[in-house]
Amino acid sequence: MLRKFSVKNFKNFNKEVVLQLDHPANYEFNREIVRNNCITKGIVYGINGSGKSNLALAIFDIILHLTDKERALDKYQLYQNLASGKKEVEFEYVFEFGGKEVVYRYTKTAPLTLVCESVLIDTVEVLHYDYLQKDGFSKLPGTENLQLSSPSLTGANQLSRVKFVKSNALLVDTPENRAFRSFVDFVDNMLMFYSLTQNRYQGFDVGVDSFTRGIINAGKIKDFEVFLRNQGIDYTLVSLDLNGQSELFCQFPDVPPVPFVTIASTGTLSLALFYYWYIRMEKASFVYIDEYDAFYHFELAQELVKLVKQLSNTQVLLSTHNTDLISNDLLRPDAYYIIKDNAIRSFDKISNKELRRAHNIQKMYKAGEFDE
Repeated sequence: MLRKFSVKNFKNFNKEVVLQLDHPANYEFNREIVRNNCITKGIVYGINGSGKSNLALAIFDIILHLTDKERALDKYQLYQNLASGKKEVEFEYVFEFGGKEVVYRYTKTAPLTLVCESVLIDTVEVLHYDYLQKDGFSKLPGTENLQLSSPSLTGANQLSRVKFVKSNALLVDTPENRAFRSFVDFVDNMLMFYSLTQNRYQGFDVGVDSFTRGIINAGKIKDFEVFLRNQGIDYTLVSLDLNGQSELFCQFPDVPPVPFVTIASTGTLSLALFYYWYIRMEKASFVYIDEYDAFYHFELAQELVKLVKQLSNTQVLLSTHNTDLISNDLLRPDAYYIIKDNAIRSFDKISNKELRRAHNIQKMYKAGEFDE
C-alpha cells in the first residue's frame, strides 16, 4: 500500500510536493475507505494548471523504469521544472507491506535516465546504486553474487538495479525479501487512465486494445448491459463479427444491429471505457483516473465513486472539477484533497474548524474555507 509520495522539480512543481495518505482523521463514518491506517479512496481538486494531471504523471513515473508495462512517454516532455534551473528530478515513495515499511527513492535527469536509486526496508538501506559513479550494493539475501556494476549488463546506464534484482536474483524467503517482492509487484500492477473515449493509459498491461472488444473477451456483455441500464442507458448488446473481429453491437426492433461505437454518445463511450477498466481494477494495486467524470452528469459521477469504493483491495485517486462530489455522504474530509501552489493537502488538514459529518463541506469549499 502506498502511504506517502513526494516529488521535487517535476514539471510545474518547483518545490517538493507531498501526498500524504497515511494520516487519516478519526472519523466514524465512511470507515471502509481507510485500511491499515491509510486512505484508500480519494478525490483531488485544483484549478486548471494546478498540477492534478502532473501529480498523476509524477506518481506513475516509477513504472517507466521498474516495469515493462504500457508507457505514455509523450506525456513526460518538459520533464524538469523550467524555472528551477535544476537538472535532477527527485522522487520518494513510502509503502507498507506486511507490517514492513519500504521506501524507494530515486533521481532522474530524463524519464528514462536514472541518476541514483535506493531501497530502504524498515529504515535499513538494502539496495543502492549510483549511475554516475557506476557503483552500488544490494544486501537482500540471495543477491550476493549479482554484480550491479557489471559492464556486460544490457543498457547498463539505463537499467534500474531494482528491476535487475527483481528479474535475476533468487531471493531467499525472508521478511525483507517478501516486502521487496510485494513492492515490485505493487508497482507492476499500478494503473493510470484517462476517462475519455480513447483508451489511453499507463502501467498494469501492455498494448492498446479496443475497450469494447475487451468487454467481449472478458465475457461481460450482459453485465455491461446491466451496468448501462443502472445508469439510465437501455441497450440490448450482442457480439457480432466486424471485419474479421468481434465487435459490440446494439440490437433494435425491425432494423439491423448497429455498432455500439457509432450510436453511443461521447458520455456513453467514456462510461464504456470506465467499465472496461473497472472490471479489471480488483487486480490493480493503485489506480489514478484523471478527470474521470469529464462527460458525466453529476449523479452518474457520484454512482461511479460508490462503485470504486467497493474495491476493497485497491487504492484509487480520482481528479475532477465536480464539486457535487464533495459530500460526507460519499467520502469524508480527509479523503478530499486540494492541490494548490505546489502543495496538496486534505480538507481536514487545511481547515481550522473541526469538520464533522453534519458539515456541508461542498458549501464550505465554495465559500473558500479550504483556500488557505
